[in-house]
Amino acid sequence: MFSKKNREGYQTPADGVKQKTITHGDKTSMVEFFLSAGSSLPVHSHPHEQTGYLISGRLTLTIDGVPNPAEPGDSWTVAGDVLHSAEITEDAHVLEIFTPVREDLL
Repeated sequence: MFSKKNREGYQTPADGVKQKTITHGDKTSMVEFFLSAGSSLPVHSHPHEQTGYLISGRLTLTIDGVPNPAEPGDSWTVAGDVLHSAEITEDAHVLEIFTPVREDLL
């Protein structure tokens, strides 16, 4: 599958959070996030393994109770069913890959 850049179709699941699945295959999905400074993603978990890359901005990603301040170029992996959250300290642009596919985000 090949996907062209398209600024339409973003969802806003919470204040300051825009997200869109930009491509997916049989086993993985890639989701783009634009996160506003001062916003947060509450503590949650899901069965999907999640691998992310911070393109720009700053945030603190808490994984299994451990806070991880992140700056551009940092990356992470969160195992399935592990509690995690994020506090956005500077407008951020993030790419994340989920496996298996996040059907709920298609």
